[in-house]
Amino acid sequence: MTGAAASISAGPLAPGQAALVLELADAARHADGVAALSEHVLLHVRHRSPERSRDLLLFADDSADTVAGYAHLDTADEGDDGGGDGAGAGDMSGELVVHPAYRRRGYGTALTAALTAGAGGHGIRLWAHGDLPAAAALARSAGFTRFRALWQMRMPLAGDAIPSPVLPPGTTLRTFRPGQDEEAWLQVNRRAFASHPEQGSWTRSDLELRETEPWFDPDGFFLAERDGRLAGFHWTKVHPAQDGGAPIGEVYVVGVDPAQQGSGLGRALTLAGLAHLQRLGLAQVMLYVDESNAPAIRMYTTLGLRRWSTDVMYRHA
Repeated sequence: MTGAAASISAGPLAPGQAALVLELADAARHADGVAALSEHVLLHVRHRSPERSRDLLLFADDSADTVAGYAHLDTADEGDDGGGDGAGAGDMSGELVVHPAYRRRGYGTALTAALTAGAGGHGIRLWAHGDLPAAAALARSAGFTRFRALWQMRMPLAGDAIPSPVLPPGTTLRTFRPGQDEEAWLQVNRRAFASHPEQGSWTRSDLELRETEPWFDPDGFFLAERDGRLAGFHWTKVHPAQDGGAPIGEVYVVGVDPAQQGSGLGRALTLAGLAHLQRLGLAQVMLYVDESNAPAIRMYTTLGLRRWSTDVMYRHA
């Protein structure tokens, strides 16, 4: 490692350390123009979630009270197939960030080396948000290869009204009932995202944790039912204004039970959520979709969404 020396500590985050990590993530977001850490990791930091994971803090010797870098790694169950994304069995996944004031000193290399050294023979998958050149260079130098990408797509909501959704025959639409619909939703979510690396593995605690977040609004969480059973859903989200910008809506998760796919339900649910976000007066909407999910990208494109940015996952065997 070049530049200033550093020390790395591992272990659960203490409350004061969590606050420092959030400050680091905010500084990186301001500098890079993209979120440094995903919602999943930020929830872990804020709530210090009990799931099996590793947290690494990097402190620069010239400022022992400043977290110069942070890395999070979720451990994988033995026999995990890597989420169906081409990774090996039992891959661990995570993210890392270095404070803008401490970059180009080898700290990213140090954190990455600490992660791989502690992997215990598992493969490691790391997300890089925004596909920034510096992240790509770090990945290459550390022996990581690019194998997955997630698009962020956006469209304006101002102007013409969103078309009314056309539900398949026998299908009705209602909103989510907290305390009643969790198990049914989780079952459909697992089936709809059975091969998805992250979404399909959600537990009840993952769902309930998000229900406690300030942005959660059951009126924007739409459920489609057919023959008394949940057939699909569209969960929307509103991001508060940041850095002088305006709030932005999100197509947070759209899922359709495999038995209902091909019926047009996914498009109808997407339109229902978009119309809801438009009624809230939001000027723009965003969503994330796997680069490899050509059918979903085609549908979103026909609705007016366009690629905005890309998140990249790198893997180290």
